[in-house]
Amino acid sequence: MRSTRSSPVVPAAAEGAMTMTQMMEIMRALQANVEASRIEHAKMHEDLVASQARKEELSKVTEELRQALHEQRGRATVEEVAPSSPPRVFPMPFARAITDTPIPASVVPVKASFTGVEDPKAHLTAFHTQMMLSGGSDAVYCKMFMSTVQGTAVEWFVSLPTGHITNFQ
Repeated sequence: MRSTRSSPVVPAAAEGAMTMTQMMEIMRALQANVEASRIEHAKMHEDLVASQARKEELSKVTEELRQALHEQRGRATVEEVAPSSPPRVFPMPFARAITDTPIPASVVPVKASFTGVEDPKAHLTAFHTQMMLSGGSDAVYCKMFMSTVQGTAVEWFVSLPTGHITNFQ
């Protein structure tokens, strides 16, 4: 015998089934979400690449600064260990207090030079003017003056007795 029951075919709207139009709308919404996610992922990837590049740049600058600091510390150590005046190779006419006085880094080298041919008063005036601009003590003036003497004037200068010069006057 055959059953008289037929297969249950229920209209779509009656059981909550979707229509083709509804499924298409859901698919479009899903595609839009996927596209938005893809765009967001691409943006995040660009940000990551830029961040990595910035990190590399900062690492390079940090390493350069570390190297410069290391070199500066090395120079500071050498400067701290180095004597404040050059070793005596020949007799110096300066008193020991002048010889032992360090020349500050802020003192600008004097450009005037004296070979013995120039007017000594003009040289002293030019030297004194330049030293006033740089500053420094009498002892620094004396040591800097020595660097302006050249030629035969050097022979005269070093021929002065050791300890003869006690101040710039």
